[in-house]
Amino acid sequence: MVVRVATWNVNSVTARVERLVGWLDSAKPDVVCLQELKTTDEAFPAGQLADVGYQAATWGTGRWNGVAILSRLPIADVWRGWPDLPDFDGVAEPRALTATCGGVRVTCVYVPNGRELGHPHFDYKLRWLDSLTASVAEPARGELPYAVLGDFNIAPTDADVWDMSLFAESTHVTPAERAKLADLEAQGLVEVLPRALKYDKPYTYWDYRQLAFPKNNGMRIDLVFGNAAFAGAVRDAYVDREERKGKGASDHAPVVVDLDV
Repeated sequence: MVVRVATWNVNSVTARVERLVGWLDSAKPDVVCLQELKTTDEAFPAGQLADVGYQAATWGTGRWNGVAILSRLPIADVWRGWPDLPDFDGVAEPRALTATCGGVRVTCVYVPNGRELGHPHFDYKLRWLDSLTASVAEPARGELPYAVLGDFNIAPTDADVWDMSLFAESTHVTPAERAKLADLEAQGLVEVLPRALKYDKPYTYWDYRQLAFPKNNGMRIDLVFGNAAFAGAVRDAYVDREERKGKGASDHAPVVVDLDV
C-alpha cells in the first residue's frame, strides 16, 4: 500500500484554504502536516476539509504559528507538544503536533525562527530543538514508521541556500542550529529527501520580495526526518514547486514523500 505524506507551511490556512483544497484534490496526499496556521482551533476550516475527505487534528491560538495534521486515514493518539516543551515569554506556543494516521506516526513541527543571533528567541529556538530531540528518542527507535516533518527554519547545508555569503550573520545556517539536526539523526532519524529527490537545488521556501521565486533565490528549510521503518519505505519524494506559483501562494512549497508500507 502506498501512503503519501506531505508537509506544507501554508502561511495562514484561512487565507489559503481554497488553494489548499485544490492542492489536496490534485496531489491526493493521505497525510498532510501544516504549519503557520495563523488561526485558532475554533476558526480552523475543518468543515471545508471534511467535505473533501480529510479529518483534522489542530493546535492553533490565532497568532503567527499553529500546526495541524490532515488525514484521509483514521487519526489516533494525538499529542499537543510533549512534556517539558519550552515556552517563550511564558507562552507554550503551538508548534508541535503528533498523531498516528493509519500505520504511520508523524510529528508536525514549526520550529521557532530564532529572529537574529543574540536574540532571546534564538536561544529559545535551540532549547526547543533540544526538547524535540529528547521527545523523539522512543518513536525513532520503534518499529512503526515514524517521521518528524515540517518547517525547521534551518538549512541543513550551505548547498541548501541560494547564496551563503548573504547569511554570514544570520540565523538558519549557524553551526549551532545545524548541530541540532545532527542530534535528531543521532536518535535514529535520517533526512529522507536527499535520498529520493532527482534534481538539483530543491528549495522549499522563497521570500515574497525581490522576485526571489522567479530567480530561484530560495532555501531548503522544510524537512522530513524518518526512522528506519519510515526511511526504508520511501519510494519517491518531490517538492511541489507548482504550488508556489501564482497569486495568493504561500512562500513555501509542499514537500511530498511516498511510502510503500
